[in-house]
Amino acid sequence: MKIIGDELQYIQFGGIPKDAKPFKGVGSGVFEIAIKYDKEAYRTVVAVQLGDYIYVLHTFQKKSKKGISTPKEDIDLIKQRLSNAKEIAKDD
Repeated sequence: MKIIGDELQYIQFGGIPKDAKPFKGVGSGVFEIAIKYDKEAYRTVVAVQLGDYIYVLHTFQKKSKKGISTPKEDIDLIKQRLSNAKEIAKDD
């Protein structure tokens, strides 16, 4: 989806998009970009404070109709990918 790509490019140039908010529960420097498109909700979770790179940790369509919380499986995946990204960033 082009909208998310544009938001990632904005982050790449040092900005924080209006659609981004801190993603709580996994650490600082992790943001969630929330987009509505064609009556559906999409999320992209990125880490922006790891060296010179932006790490896209997870992108998914939000399917839960109960509340706004992110499912535990997605949070666990994001935490694992953040850990992996930190290891990669350490080696750069």
